[in-house]
Amino acid sequence: MTKTTSPASPLLTPRALNRATLDRQLLLRRSPLSARAAVEHLLGLQAQNVNPPYYALAARLDGFAPEQLSELMADREAVRIVTLRSTLHTHTADDCLTLRPLVQPARERELRAFREGLAGVDLDRLAALARDLVEAEPRTMKQLREALLAEWPGADPQALGLAARCRLPLVQVTPRGLWGRSGQVALTTAEHWLGRPAEPAPRPEAVVRRYLAAFGPASVKDMQTWAGLTRLREAFERLRPSLLTFRDEHGVELFDLPDAPRPDPDTPAPPRFLPEFDNLLLSHADRTRVVPPAYWGRTWQGNQAHRVLLVDGFLAGVWKPEGDTLVVEPFGTLTDRQRRDVLAEAERMLATLHPGTPYDIRFGTVVRP
Repeated sequence: MTKTTSPASPLLTPRALNRATLDRQLLLRRSPLSARAAVEHLLGLQAQNVNPPYYALAARLDGFAPEQLSELMADREAVRIVTLRSTLHTHTADDCLTLRPLVQPARERELRAFREGLAGVDLDRLAALARDLVEAEPRTMKQLREALLAEWPGADPQALGLAARCRLPLVQVTPRGLWGRSGQVALTTAEHWLGRPAEPAPRPEAVVRRYLAAFGPASVKDMQTWAGLTRLREAFERLRPSLLTFRDEHGVELFDLPDAPRPDPDTPAPPRFLPEFDNLLLSHADRTRVVPPAYWGRTWQGNQAHRVLLVDGFLAGVWKPEGDTLVVEPFGTLTDRQRRDVLAEAERMLATLHPGTPYDIRFGTVVRP
């Protein structure tokens, strides 16, 4: 149950929460951090598709070039692995080896929905066999399913593959995920790819602090949404003496690090182009700090997320490439100044990620609900 605070707790308005979150997400101003340091600070980048992590860093870092992240992956200092919310993320090697053990209980619970398809399957034996297979050579999921099906011909092939993914920390090997390269998804274990064993899961309190540094101020439910975990209240309570507490406009208790930035709500926030599935929009139970209630549901179509545009720090539209044109579709009317700023940010993004490639930029028809 979400805890509410007393009226004496300091109030943080949605705009105050917005500016604090943007600052920690490196979106209020571009950061001089390296690509590796940024991925670590942000606790990973959502990466269902290949390009979003590159667009996420282009929006956040000063002097970023896509080769910086690509080289980290080629050098095995960053990897793509299923972790938070059972979704694919790009993590540093260190976080891969610690955050995956942290969320392993959630991956075990995920298997309960596939019990019928795994009837008669010894999951410990499956994990051992799958490990041998992918460490002998990286395998596609299709190849892994076929090999496992030979051992358990009566099982559901999809459930067998899911069981391997849930039981083992499977990373996508390069060239998959490299900028400007292509490659099918081939998997091996994190330990084999990185050449060192997994670390023990970190104490929840340590991860709470890191989450607040990147996404705070936040409630217990916010962090549980981000991590895809439950029962984090105790970790927050153990940290309570060292944290500050606030309340949002609904009276929900928010925790924060004492020395974390909480900028003036009137601090200017420049436009930003974010990729689909950016963690800024997925890491809180209450997303009104970024998504105005009038725009709920406007960033999705079916199970596919749109690329999003922030104006004045809040969701204000979507964007998409169409051939050699970048189409910006605002949800409402932009002022002349906002249009100029959005155009300048679009040009900067294109110059960062596609230097030397001619692109037109146009504003499309306003998207209707």
